[in-house]
Amino acid sequence: MAFEFFKRLVGGLNKTQEVLVRGIDDVMKRHDRIDDDFYDDLEEIMIKGDIGVRTTEEILDELRDRVKADHIRQPMECGDVLIGIIRERMHTDDADYSFEEKKSAVLVIGVNGAGKTTSVGKLACIYKNRGKKVILAAADTYRAAANEQLTEWANRAGVQMIGGQNGADPGSVVYDAVAAAKARNADILLVDTAGRLHNKKNLMNELHKLYRILEKEYPEAVRETLLVLDGTTGQNALMQAKEFSEVADVTGIILTKLDGTAKGGIAIAVQSELGIPVKYIGVGEQVEDMERFDADQFVDALFTPMNAKS
Repeated sequence: MAFEFFKRLVGGLNKTQEVLVRGIDDVMKRHDRIDDDFYDDLEEIMIKGDIGVRTTEEILDELRDRVKADHIRQPMECGDVLIGIIRERMHTDDADYSFEEKKSAVLVIGVNGAGKTTSVGKLACIYKNRGKKVILAAADTYRAAANEQLTEWANRAGVQMIGGQNGADPGSVVYDAVAAAKARNADILLVDTAGRLHNKKNLMNELHKLYRILEKEYPEAVRETLLVLDGTTGQNALMQAKEFSEVADVTGIILTKLDGTAKGGIAIAVQSELGIPVKYIGVGEQVEDMERFDADQFVDALFTPMNAKS
């Protein structure tokens, strides 16, 4: 994660810091001993910061174990331990990005408004700048603006885009895009899909149709499915992730709009509760405002106020 992006991330997480980090810091300062009241107050702050009930309970259970094992007596000594526990839960490794170095077909899914098409465009720019030959498939044929939006990104990135008429069969677009990817020996085929809600059975059936086309026509490509979640929606994003993961083989999360939201703690909850890694994060509208997710730098950026005092 580049230093400039790290600075934007620190700034973007400011509201989350106000709610979550300063809240945790305040709890540690207010208590003079580690007891049930101390843990209850931590729990309240963490849930308010959108880490979620289940993840919060698991983190605090682990904190209790560490406090006992390390004979920690003072609440202020818990800060670094808590940060370390969260860091471990958000870990990603190079294997999570192995598809970037292979011939791959990447489906980007999610509900309308989460930043899906923009994320596809940013990924195209990122991959192209890394020397990859990229082709875009505009398979979101139901939203008129999607095709125009993706065309702009394709032009900006200098990559080919395969599209269709409004209302066209998304499967035919993917079929044509696979043919183009083969003909040009593309490294990465990026597929923008229609915004889907978990309760729209026909749209989910359509997604599985796209899977079947890729399996039949492009078996040599590694398949990756990235789910775009709007970071400003907090626990609703977690519910979406659970519902999508039940019907799609979600291999990674793209977390968008982390700038200016007080709900950045959702990044911790998603990875911890679903076991699906956050692979990319976005903190703005420009292409340079999306990067690979780096757990260490995310935690450092989030807990900057506490780290600065320690």
